[in-house]
Amino acid sequence: MTLKIVGAGFGRTGTLSMKSALEQLGFGPCHHMMEVFGKPDHIARWQDAADGKPVDWESVFAGYNSAVDWPVCYFWRELAELYPQAKVLLTLRDPEKWYDSAIATIFKGMLNAPSNVTDPHALMVRKLIVENTFGGDISDRAHAIEVFNRHNQKVIDTIPADRLLVFEASQGWGPLCEFLEVPTPTTDYPSSNSTADFQKRFQSKSKSDKAE
Repeated sequence: MTLKIVGAGFGRTGTLSMKSALEQLGFGPCHHMMEVFGKPDHIARWQDAADGKPVDWESVFAGYNSAVDWPVCYFWRELAELYPQAKVLLTLRDPEKWYDSAIATIFKGMLNAPSNVTDPHALMVRKLIVENTFGGDISDRAHAIEVFNRHNQKVIDTIPADRLLVFEASQGWGPLCEFLEVPTPTTDYPSSNSTADFQKRFQSKSKSDKAE
């Protein structure tokens, strides 16, 4: 299966809502970091990618029509070239609000993780996001926001305008459906994975891990 949509936006820019939206519009299944949890073979492939090793992308995305969030967004350029017919979505939000959300959720988990962590998923995430994306520093607000802004501008400068949609969840269905040339649903645009939702899910997972 060939990817029809490549998501270039960082996590915490409405990517889980976008996953739900794309699947509702018929572009599913949509790959997202949530798809990687508990799948050793997926984690191993993404670890290889994070380490700069050759990756069989067709195998990684077997069964998927679209992909958003990390780890996909780190490889947006490679995937846009590999799938030249795919459209590119750059999910955005206010940089300050993005960092507030990230440091309260995904970054918090990474910063609180023990230095001797051995969980393969945690190791992959640390390598791909903390080291490769942010140069080892996610606690410096100004630095993280600069990386965020630089990434977004690079996507905008690289992908032709007719192939790219720069999108904020507050815009709703309109721009997305027009870009994808599909009818607009009568239901509200999805809204999921708020900071509170993420924290609740993370706490539940932590309790479950300790109980095992």
